[in-house]
Amino acid sequence: MYECHVLPIEVAPPCHFSYQGDEGIVQALVTAGAMVAIADGSVARVERDEFVNFIDRQRFVPSISKGRLAAAFDDRLRALDDRNAPDIIMEGFRPLAGLSLGSVVMRVAQRVAAADGRLHHRERQTMDLIRLILTNVSFSGRREECRLPQPTAAAPSMLHIWRLRP
Repeated sequence: MYECHVLPIEVAPPCHFSYQGDEGIVQALVTAGAMVAIADGSVARVERDEFVNFIDRQRFVPSISKGRLAAAFDDRLRALDDRNAPDIIMEGFRPLAGLSLGSVVMRVAQRVAAADGRLHHRERQTMDLIRLILTNVSFSGRREECRLPQPTAAAPSMLHIWRLRP
């Protein structure tokens, strides 16, 4: 006689995410989503809802509830309205150092930009800025050693121009 023990099947999160890193990933996703949401000068509720629902559907951060995602998004909107927005942006993307999550961040930014049915030119510029930051910024272990990309003809110090949104 054979005895068979079947273990319950658990749905594993995507292999490149870990529960310990969810908070840091949320910080980066919230930063990107909030940047794009305020780029056109106003934030529509549908942008926040799309941010929360998209992240929840994709299970990017399964340990974070929808309520916490919405609260983090609102908090980041308020923080980005501060004159220290460039520092907040850089700190928001710091947890991605050494990780290959740029495409996830860009997908979130694109969903937020498209949520209200209009793609404003400032939203496109902001997504270009996010892409530039994700591909060119190097982070060291210490806060004061975060290096911004050098301005180019295509992106002349966009991080500082971004602060001058309408």
